[in-house]
Amino acid sequence: MNITFEKSAEILLVSLEGRISSVNAGQAEADLMAQVARGESDMLLDMSRLDYISSAGLRVVLLLAKKLKQSGGVLVLHGMQPQIREVFDISGFLNILTVTDTREQALVHFSHLG
Repeated sequence: MNITFEKSAEILLVSLEGRISSVNAGQAEADLMAQVARGESDMLLDMSRLDYISSAGLRVVLLLAKKLKQSGGVLVLHGMQPQIREVFDISGFLNILTVTDTREQALVHFSHLG
């Protein structure tokens, strides 16, 4: 799994690539939470290159969403492949997280920054 970070205005763009499983979920959590600890509060997760996510990976996304909400921030996910979207749907996460199809749709959710 590979995570890359890019800052655009006030939003941290996070690209997830590969697989998030119990093997690497701890490292993914550490990498993401380190960004929150540095003061990042608005994150856009690009999931277009994520091929697999386990329950451990779902937990990381949920923890990140909770942490950002506590700091008054926003988490938006976009670009899920069908198999990833199905996992989020079955787990009920589509009902509690902000998920869009495109980056443009996702950016609308950060309008409070303007």
